Amino acid sequence: MNNAIRLQYLAAMGINVWIPRIVAPVEQSLPVVVAEPELTIDQQWHNLRTEVQNCTLCNLCNTRTQTVFGTGNQHADWLIIGEAPGEQEDKQGQPFVGVAGQLLTEMLRAIGLSREEVFIANILKCRPPNNRDPHIDEIKHCKDYLQRQQQLIQPKIILAVGRIAAQALLDTNEPLAKLRGKVHTFNNTPVVVVYHPAYLLRSLSEKRKAWQDLQFAKQTVIAMEK
Repeated sequence: MNNAIRLQYLAAMGINVWIPRIVAPVEQSLPVVVAEPELTIDQQWHNLRTEVQNCTLCNLCNTRTQTVFGTGNQHADWLIIGEAPGEQEDKQGQPFVGVAGQLLTEMLRAIGLSREEVFIANILKCRPPNNRDPHIDEIKHCKDYLQRQQQLIQPKIILAVGRIAAQALLDTNEPLAKLRGKVHTFNNTPVVVVYHPAYLLRSLSEKRKAWQDLQFAKQTVIAMEK
């Protein structure tokens, strides 16, 4: 018996038949996602500098005169990284000023570089009181800023200036003597370790080794470019 005849019999017997209604599905509109515009390099630099200026991650924010963000070419092939700002750097807001800074300038000039061609920064962005060595937590808090600077610059080589800068970058306790003369890496960028100019001012006999380190760094860059 087909369905139509069956329905007629049921109707004749007074039986109401329930016939389900087909409800059309309600179309749900998906939310429109508006992509945020990508920040330009200049905007990223501005935001990072502002973060550093306003940083309160460690107690050095209570004793600093100002932060020392770093200076130089934001597209440099060479990223020079020292330990931490000293008294003059804290006052002027610039890295490597004073006598040690003048010697660093001459060291760079010896291998054909000016301060305007490189970017110079420090492991710490604030001066430790009395120029003491950086504490582990201070290095940890500042390391993200340094990594972001490196990512923006994308240098061909990093020059780690002095023992503390080298140990902090490379996460090691090895003495500087064992770190010299080798190519290390920091976030996939070659790192060459050199003497700090302040040390060279006290140990003039080591200037020959410093020259060797600079030549080694220069040859490392040349080899990468071939």
